[in-house]
Amino acid sequence: MKAIICGAGIAGLTLAWHLERSGWEVELIERAPAFRGSGYMIDFYGPGLQVAERMGLRERLRALRYPVDELSYVDRDGRQTSHLTMPPGMQEVISVLRGDLARTLQDDVRSPVRYATSIDSVEQDSGGVTVQLTDGTRRRADLLVGADGAHSRVRELAFGDGSRHLRYLGHQVAAYILEDRRLSERIGMRYQMLTVPGLMAGAYALRDDRLALLFLRREPEPRIPGDPAATLRRHYGELGWILPEVLTRCPDPPELYYDQVTQVEMERWSQGRVVLLGDACQAVSLFAGHGASMAMAAAWILADELAGCEDPVAAALRYQRRIQPTIGEVQRFGRRFIRWMAPAGRRHIIARDWMLRLAALPGVSRLFVNSLSPGGHNLIRSSSEVASPHPA
Repeated sequence: MKAIICGAGIAGLTLAWHLERSGWEVELIERAPAFRGSGYMIDFYGPGLQVAERMGLRERLRALRYPVDELSYVDRDGRQTSHLTMPPGMQEVISVLRGDLARTLQDDVRSPVRYATSIDSVEQDSGGVTVQLTDGTRRRADLLVGADGAHSRVRELAFGDGSRHLRYLGHQVAAYILEDRRLSERIGMRYQMLTVPGLMAGAYALRDDRLALLFLRREPEPRIPGDPAATLRRHYGELGWILPEVLTRCPDPPELYYDQVTQVEMERWSQGRVVLLGDACQAVSLFAGHGASMAMAAAWILADELAGCEDPVAAALRYQRRIQPTIGEVQRFGRRFIRWMAPAGRRHIIARDWMLRLAALPGVSRLFVNSLSPGGHNLIRSSSEVASPHPA
């Protein structure tokens, strides 16, 4: 059996790893010109960490983790207004850069990645699927997997206008990394954030004297600006703290990651021998903070259904049946969390700071942290352990 996987991110690489080991031939294509090491810090835990452990990657990820154990809010002068220290016993959470996680996965995938390539057309018949690639070549496989992100080309080809599946959450996000020993030492191994109504800027130190920046902006218009770096300087340049300094060194894309904050909602994740995976069908958004974990869990479940299966179409339907309810739960959590992560007004910011001060009281912090975590911790069971009838 052969699978073509469009998208060499976390979801696509995890699926490739599992399919290779169950005897599938895998071809990976990726529209980016090279490996994408960009992105922001993710808190990796729950089902994704369970999958990583099954893959033998847990200790390698622990070696790459950042000991971010404090969340701190500051004002325009850099003075702390509130903070939350992660309680003891939260070691199961691994704070790691998205690019480091993707590189760890890619290092163990045997199939090479064909970069700067996407899909022009898809044709299906009873025996398989044929794709026309953007480099002019044609490929034949038993299954095409669209793991190519929230703006999926595979989804557009198989399901029509991709924008109708997007739920824009009214915000745009940006992230980049710069090298500055002084600022990196000043921020330290904690996540510091400055919030004003409609705007959030965060910073955290990385190894090798680097500093990571994250920006979140309320924006009713989903269209991405033509000059993202200039947009950041215009909105954040006068807010104080470290922002005037770091924004003078803001790069242009692709070093600057800039995108909408969206969720993807679909009734069906597959169309015959074409199936979607990861953000292409289940984007939970930055607000849910569980995307990488859900992507790896979904990839494992899809691979589990495909292993030893002679009918990829039925396997794709069972995969959706097993994980879609949890994805819906995590998406709903993300929408509720907007008012916490991106307060709309000063009253909401004050209320959040008071909640953090209360959470710092002895015995309260663990309960508070748990309340900020979505569900989905019991996903990683094999098909023999769950009732997975064919959907109608």
